Amino acid sequence: MRKPKANFKPAPPKAPVPVKVQSHIPVWLLAVLLGLVTMALYWPATRHDFVNYDDDLYVTANVHTQAGLTWENVKWAFFNPVDVNWHPLTVLSHMLDCQLYGLNPWGHHLTSVLLHTLNTMLVFLLLLRLTGATWRSVAVAALFGWHPVHVESVAWVAERKDVLSTCFGLLALIFYARYVEQSKIRNPKSRIYYGLTLGFFALGLMSKAMLVTWPCVMLLLDYWPMERFKAGNLRRLIWEKLPFFAMVAVLSVVTFIVQHQGGALAMGETLPFGARVGNALVSYCRYLGKLFWPVKLAVFYPHPGYWPLEEVLLAGGLLAGISLFLWWRRQRQPYSLMGWLWFLGTLVPVIQLVQTGDHAMADRYAYIPSLGVLIMVVWGVGELTGQWRYQAVGLSIAGLVVLGSCVVLTRQQLGYWQDSETLFRHTLAVTEKNYVAHNNLGTFFGGTGQIDRAISEYREAIRLKPNMAQTHYNLAHALARKGQFDEALVQYQEAIRLKPDYTEAHNNLGIALDNRGRFDEAISEYKEAIRLKPDYAEAYDNLGNDLDEKGQLDEAIVQYQEAIRLKPDYTDAHFNLGCVFATKGQLDEAISQFQEAIRLKPDFTLARNNLARTLETKNASPAAPPHP
Repeated sequence: MRKPKANFKPAPPKAPVPVKVQSHIPVWLLAVLLGLVTMALYWPATRHDFVNYDDDLYVTANVHTQAGLTWENVKWAFFNPVDVNWHPLTVLSHMLDCQLYGLNPWGHHLTSVLLHTLNTMLVFLLLLRLTGATWRSVAVAALFGWHPVHVESVAWVAERKDVLSTCFGLLALIFYARYVEQSKIRNPKSRIYYGLTLGFFALGLMSKAMLVTWPCVMLLLDYWPMERFKAGNLRRLIWEKLPFFAMVAVLSVVTFIVQHQGGALAMGETLPFGARVGNALVSYCRYLGKLFWPVKLAVFYPHPGYWPLEEVLLAGGLLAGISLFLWWRRQRQPYSLMGWLWFLGTLVPVIQLVQTGDHAMADRYAYIPSLGVLIMVVWGVGELTGQWRYQAVGLSIAGLVVLGSCVVLTRQQLGYWQDSETLFRHTLAVTEKNYVAHNNLGTFFGGTGQIDRAISEYREAIRLKPNMAQTHYNLAHALARKGQFDEALVQYQEAIRLKPDYTEAHNNLGIALDNRGRFDEAISEYKEAIRLKPDYAEAYDNLGNDLDEKGQLDEAIVQYQEAIRLKPDYTDAHFNLGCVFATKGQLDEAISQFQEAIRLKPDFTLARNNLARTLETKNASPAAPPHP
């Protein structure tokens, strides 16, 4: 009797085990070398100045940040968003810098350079732990650390949130890898590593909301290289990450509320969803292009509104084609699918499907997503050249050429960030219709006393973008400095019409009204500015001046004292308070305030004169009290 034939089924191809290339160089030494080169590459940033693009919001015009780490400021950081973002740890890092370095820009830049250096080393250590592939991990880390598209995240003080959140995020992934290792052998320490993962993830979220995709990144690492995906195992892996998803949900709600209240979503309310989808598809491809050909990098890319339909369709087709191909190759090259999904997924929060601002894309947004592409490319090149006879020599030469090019381009791009003028002149050179660059270049000219050039830049920015409140405000300020108060009033009012809660515009409109003798209207503007921003020291001082002018001296004293409480080194407020005390005959109090104003500003001639007159009045017969 014939036996039945065995029904053999060919086994599905297994995912290749990561190649573990051992190195004779100690791991710690490789990490240190990566860090030293990265620090040397970015060291020129420590000689750069602050720029007039958000650095004022975080540092140079933020009285809370400048006051350093006090308990009151810590509470303020947690309960007050900055630049319509809730990232208290980032704000605390700026406060610490101010406590350590004051307003010396080199220290603030140094902190960012150190964080980026640490991130480069962490990328190496993370990939090495996950894959055991030494030189591939070195290559990815070096490309991450030295790629020119990352210059914006490092050289821009206001972008501290990028490097800080990524540092916490990478630490979370390293401890997650340790958790997985220990849980496989049922080591009780795995719970400690899980807790550390959750803790560093929370710190990362409080540095920048970009890490909301991190639970999905952990799932991608489960797929490759940790190979935790098995039949029926996905539910358990997702359950394992529920606390992370819960944190993401809470932060997403907080971020949406803060950005909506701050007006960051205003453009998204008017830009149709189809236009946002089109921009997202094109931007994905533009990010890829800048990773492979990093030229014409700019601090601001204006949103076109609508991209041509053929470009949107081409971008969509390219993204779909790559995705389908990598899905087809997922069993042979799982790292490619993982890297691609890392890139696509981590860009979702900033791909502008929910429009936050006027930009189409930003180089800083590629800081984390670029890692996925770099992993995909480095591991792919390693596998494709696996059969080469002289693979090590060929890849070494190619790697040196690529990394050398990155170093040259990064150093060149870093040079554009040395000051505001250089940065925005370069931005105008590599982009078109860039109203933000014109506006900020105008601010630079205004700060250097070139008022006519500033006005010209502001008018060009308004021509390109008529509904930008900040530019109308800046133009009004420049016109007021030239004494053209009537036109300045019009521009301040237009800024407030476009942005009713524009506190600085209300304050400066009050100043312009003062110069036209319209004190009651000015007082109303100062009070509105204070209502919108209760810690606005300058508005309290200005309100005090007008109350003094109207003879309401007691009320003026209250306003000056509040300005000084908020800003103890406010020289003008001390002087003005001294004058009111002198007018009221409270000579000792007046002397004290004049002396404090002189201590803060030794060349304050008017304060010295008033102090001398007040001392004479006190030591001689009663006379009319001094007043400016």
